[in-house]
Amino acid sequence: MSRRFLFVLGSARLDGNTELLAREAAAQLPGDVEQRWIRLAEHPLPDFVDMRHDSDHVRPPADPETGLLLDATLAATDIVIASPLYWYSVSGLTKRYLDYWAGWLRTPGIDFRATMAGRTLWGVAALAEREPSVAEPLVGTLNNSAAYLKMRFGGVLLGNGSAPGDVRKDTDALTRAKTFFAQEAPLARFSHQDA
Repeated sequence: MSRRFLFVLGSARLDGNTELLAREAAAQLPGDVEQRWIRLAEHPLPDFVDMRHDSDHVRPPADPETGLLLDATLAATDIVIASPLYWYSVSGLTKRYLDYWAGWLRTPGIDFRATMAGRTLWGVAALAEREPSVAEPLVGTLNNSAAYLKMRFGGVLLGNGSAPGDVRKDTDALTRAKTFFAQEAPLARFSHQDA
């Protein structure tokens, strides 16, 4: 199967630092690798309704935005969550998209868990802090989501930037971007934190 990358842009800002870093990494992909970019702010998902314990197992009707994201997610071999670090985790737009994964797990006819198993989840994030450890909750969210679905996890490419275009000054991040997608991603394992 040839690789098909889905870049899920979770920033409310157009051409923000996270997107700039993601595009830098994507520019290194071979020309025959398909890339699809979806800006979540342009495809707003309705509030997620958790129906797991609904006795009738009734699902709300699908809307066009949900269908677009579901189809793009299922078609991808590699999913890149490009979310700025907001309050030490993914953005609200990104979190809502990931919440929909829980609903897709129970949607008849798509076998979301089996489809996602073995595919690769990646992350790209810009943060305003110089200390990368503040992004550990974001990394944990993506790693554990991948582990739950038996996906591979390629890690998170972190860059520093607050003001527009700042990430272009982060030469270390730009260097890592050149080989980020070239690495072999291992199967994700749940991260455990000491209490």
